[in-house]
Amino acid sequence: MSTNLKNENVGVKRRGFKNPDVKHYWIMLVPAFVWLILFQIVPMFGIVMAFQDYNAGTGFLHSEFVGFEHFQYMFELNDARVALRNTVIIAFGKIICNLFIPLVFALLLNELRQKYLVKTIQTSVYLPYFLSWVILSGIVLQIFSINGPVNNLLEFMGLEPVLFFQKAELFRGFIIGSDVWKNFGFNAIIYLAALAGIDHTLYEAAVMDGAGRWRKMWHVTLPGIRSTIALLAILSLGGILDAGFDQVYNLYNPLVYSTGDIIDTFVYRAGLQGLDFSFGTAVGLLKSVVSFILITTGYWLARKLLGYRIF
Repeated sequence: MSTNLKNENVGVKRRGFKNPDVKHYWIMLVPAFVWLILFQIVPMFGIVMAFQDYNAGTGFLHSEFVGFEHFQYMFELNDARVALRNTVIIAFGKIICNLFIPLVFALLLNELRQKYLVKTIQTSVYLPYFLSWVILSGIVLQIFSINGPVNNLLEFMGLEPVLFFQKAELFRGFIIGSDVWKNFGFNAIIYLAALAGIDHTLYEAAVMDGAGRWRKMWHVTLPGIRSTIALLAILSLGGILDAGFDQVYNLYNPLVYSTGDIIDTFVYRAGLQGLDFSFGTAVGLLKSVVSFILITTGYWLARKLLGYRIF
């Protein structure tokens, strides 16, 4: 018995950094750690600007300290409140749609029996996920432009063309819809992986009890992936203040600021274009703190309710 324990201890020691079999894996991580430190940790020192009247000429050390003045001004500014409201509405819409539309698609795709057709459809809807918003935004703008296919169809039907991206009341729908178009293929893969883990004997038992296709889906399939649905819903709480800067920036214009301006684009205009670095940093810092609290709460709920743990 003591010999076995000794061998186990030796095995544990050899799995450390000194083990030549794994040392090269640690070396491969060095560039990632360097990138993390230079671009994620070092810039964190810049949050001091949120509490200063920052002057680029004097720098961090000699700029005047103003405390929470920028945060107070942010809550008094109407544009900041509009950006916060738009961010929550757009992000919440994205979370709901990206949760249920891929679920419905995965359930329908799972019912197909022609495997070649399943693979073709899955590949087709998965393709937009690999394209950047610069490309996809150009496609969306062309489709809904004044001379695009949508307006051509409206004219063919005898209707007046519509300037879709100049109507503020339509912009949120375009943002949510185009985000679902880009991501629902990838999100559906998560559900398809969960569906593949359901025990097929449950379906056989349901057939023996006289269950049809819809009853099998309701009583076997959905309960089998219930934990996956709940986990994705809980973990998505952290993104409630992330409405997608790349997407909105490439699609919006001043005519739709009232419904399309979000926190990230507001920070970009105030901090970089308006050169008000302190105010932009304050808004971004508040968003980061709230997002951190929501992410922490989401993981805590996932651990308590579903037993999900990262470490």
